[in-house]
Amino acid sequence: MEQTVRTVDVAEITNALKELCVTANHYLSPDMKNALETAEKTEAAPLGKKILRQLEENLQIAGEDMIPICQDTGMAVVFLQIGQDVHFVGGDLTEAVNEGVRRGYVDGFLRKSVVKDPLIRENTKDNTPAVLHTEIVPGDKVKITIAPKGFGSENMSKIYMLKPADGIEGVKAAVMNAVEAAGPNACPPMVVGVGIGGTFEKCALLAKKALLRPADDASPVAYVRDLEKELLDKINATGIGPGGLGGTTTAMAVKIETYPTHIAGLPVAVNICCHVNRHCSAEI
Repeated sequence: MEQTVRTVDVAEITNALKELCVTANHYLSPDMKNALETAEKTEAAPLGKKILRQLEENLQIAGEDMIPICQDTGMAVVFLQIGQDVHFVGGDLTEAVNEGVRRGYVDGFLRKSVVKDPLIRENTKDNTPAVLHTEIVPGDKVKITIAPKGFGSENMSKIYMLKPADGIEGVKAAVMNAVEAAGPNACPPMVVGVGIGGTFEKCALLAKKALLRPADDASPVAYVRDLEKELLDKINATGIGPGGLGGTTTAMAVKIETYPTHIAGLPVAVNICCHVNRHCSAEI
C-alpha cells in the first residue's frame, strides 16, 4: 500500500501558537470554568465562597477587558502530538515553536518571565525558550497544546522515589505531603496532577500531562478512578480552602496518570497547578 505524506509548513505551527498563547492567558478553558462555578456553589465556608466569587469576577473582567487572568503568564509548556505521516518544511520545528511563543508574548503584551540562564538570571525579554514535549502518533495531523505554567504552583511540585513496598499507601502519603506543604502558596483551589511509574523524568512528565485532562473526566482505570476521588476528598478535608484562608474547596480535581516501571522502583511526581490551570489546543 502506498504511503501518503502530508506536508506542513512550520509557519503554521508558529501562527497557531501565537494565538494559543494569547487565548490561554486571557480565557479559562471551559472545563476549568465549570469546575470553578461548581466549587463556588458547593463551598461551605462563607469566606471561601466569597473568594471563589472574586476569582470568577476576575475571570470575567479578564475576558471582557482582554487582560491576563493572572499577572504570572507563566513559562510556555508546549506539547506537540505529531502524526507519523507528517513532513515539516519551511525551517526548524523547535525554532518555529519558539517564534510562536515569542510573537504571542510580545505582540500580546504578556509578561515575560523567562531568564536565559538559571543562575545569571538575565531575562530573554520574549518568554522564550518554551519547554517543548513531542510525541509521534499515528495519522497526518499535528495537535498543539499549550499550558502556560506559573511558578507559584510549579514551585510547590515534588518528585518522590518511593520503594515498591510503599505501595498505594505510600503514593497517597506522598501526594498529601506535597499538597499540605504547598498550603496557600499554590493559589488554591488547585488542580493536582500526579504521575506514577516510569523513571525519574517520566513520572514528572506524566504529572504535567495529567493537568491537561478535562477537570470533569474520570480515569478509565478503576483503581486510578477510585484513587483520584479518595485523594480529592482527603485534600479538601485539609481545610486549606480557597486562597489558603480556610474552606472545603482546596482542590477542584486530582488527575493521575500511570506508566510501567522497574521492579525496584515506584516513582511518584506531584505537579500542582493553581485554580486557572491554563491550557488550550489546536489541530493542524
